[in-house]
Amino acid sequence: MIEASIYQTYLTSLLRGEKEACLNIVTALLDDKVEIRELYTDIFQKSMYSVGELWERNEISVAREHLATAITESMLSLTYPHLFTGHYSGKKAIISCTANEYHQLGGKMVADIFELHGWDAHFLGANTPVKDMLKFIDEINPDLIGLSLAVYFNIPALKITLEAISAHFQHLDILVGGHAFIWGGTGLLKNFPGTNYFESLAQLEANL
Repeated sequence: MIEASIYQTYLTSLLRGEKEACLNIVTALLDDKVEIRELYTDIFQKSMYSVGELWERNEISVAREHLATAITESMLSLTYPHLFTGHYSGKKAIISCTANEYHQLGGKMVADIFELHGWDAHFLGANTPVKDMLKFIDEINPDLIGLSLAVYFNIPALKITLEAISAHFQHLDILVGGHAFIWGGTGLLKNFPGTNYFESLAQLEANL
């Protein structure tokens, strides 16, 4: 586990928009051979959850939240040389945000974790229309679908997406996750067999 003091320094720098300071912290952790999973969980995921909570409480502006997201996305690029271990599981996953969901960072981290474990992860990004997602599923024939949701008010869009996937691909496993579920919504998943909620990247990784 990464020390709490390192995390706090990173979060403070992130909220201030100090990209170079964040870069120095992440680079130092990588130089120290920190596990990528720890970096994602203890720095990136944890800090962005904090940023999201501050934004939801109106303690930071949308502009500040967007800046923190952009900085974190640039930090992810530093980890790419460490993601591809040469091991290939032979499995494919499609990771996407639902329609109307524009916060794609969580989904991108999930896709990276799959890649770390040898999966071929196809990340579709933000606001993916249902019809286009269904077409891509048919083309790729994945072993699993992952749906990321950051904003609770997009739960209805998630329901529509789950209904569409379940209707067309009855035996396809689906996982969902994201910051939105701290406010509720997991009860919806009981209506969709084969759909599972993962609270964190660590929990996801433990089940891969």
